[in-house]
Amino acid sequence: MTDRTIPKGQLVAGHILSGLVILFLLFDAGLKLASPGTAIQYSPPGLGWPLEVGTMYLLGTLLLIPTLLYIWPRTAILGAILITGYLGGAIATHVRIGSPLFSHSLFGVYLGLMLWGGLWLRDPRLRALIPLRTGEGA
Repeated sequence: MTDRTIPKGQLVAGHILSGLVILFLLFDAGLKLASPGTAIQYSPPGLGWPLEVGTMYLLGTLLLIPTLLYIWPRTAILGAILITGYLGGAIATHVRIGSPLFSHSLFGVYLGLMLWGGLWLRDPRLRALIPLRTGEGA
């Protein structure tokens, strides 16, 4: 199935969801890489990460590479898998320090749902792998 056989509304919704996730992740990675001092300044205290320039560069790189993979359609699924791992670490960090559940700890879950939802809507390979079934006979 190509982009031409995907309903236009579904394709547009998938691109919008994916675009929002991409913008957020590029902003986050870019901040860590271009201005690590600012990233350190706005990091919540007590995360357990060493708040150093080198750490911010590492985290920014570990986010930028899978985000770029997610942007390119041929490697989007690999990028989504790697970003999911990154988000899992962020969720675990917030749970460990007792951050507010719905605004901080689950933010990675919300982002992951948008990440995979956007990809599912626009990629027939993923829909074939994870079909949503309706009705009693399915």
